[in-house]
Amino acid sequence: MSHNPLKHLSILFVEDEDRIRKHITNSLRYIVQDVQEASNGKEALEILKHFSPDIIITDLEMPVMNGVDFIKTIRNNGLDTCVVVLTAHTNNEYLLPLINAHIEHYIVKPIRFEKMLHILQLCNAKLTKLKDSQDLPKGYSYDWNQKMLSYENQQIVLTRKEIAFLELLFQNMHRIVTYDEFQQHVWVNAVMTDDAIRSLVRNLRAKLPIDIISNLSGIGYKIE
Repeated sequence: MSHNPLKHLSILFVEDEDRIRKHITNSLRYIVQDVQEASNGKEALEILKHFSPDIIITDLEMPVMNGVDFIKTIRNNGLDTCVVVLTAHTNNEYLLPLINAHIEHYIVKPIRFEKMLHILQLCNAKLTKLKDSQDLPKGYSYDWNQKMLSYENQQIVLTRKEIAFLELLFQNMHRIVTYDEFQQHVWVNAVMTDDAIRSLVRNLRAKLPIDIISNLSGIGYKIE
């Protein structure tokens, strides 16, 4: 595939039927950057502690934790990731519990990969539009594809951790990002000490022409 606009995407695929899950995830790995899989909502929540997908594709009927409870949980936790639902049901009554959960699309089983590909393209177009049109304060702009922060068209060189830290803030500009979230998404498997995050923020502020990072003591950080 010479030009693949989906190549940069990361996807979490949640499905309890092993055969379907393996088939779809293997196919997705050919066209997107990263695919993680889970067999139920509880497993998926564990994965989300260290993985921030662009798109979540989830079945509804699953053991341990079903798709409805899984989606409600992530929305209650403030995760606004694009969600695509797989369902064998097309009646409204079955889908009614998800009416306020901001579902992007539904795919009715059996899954046709061409249909899924089309929906991924629609999600990607929306994600690209959101990112391209995102207004950052005080003369800053951020290129999500190139991972570059600029201030009035001058590039600011960032470390990998600084990029991850700022992206988490940019994705959640409407709220405070907690210390737990920085541990999960920036430090991942390493231990985030108080000194480590303070040092990162101090170094970042030294690079920024105008400070846009606000600290709420004992809670976390947000973009001003």
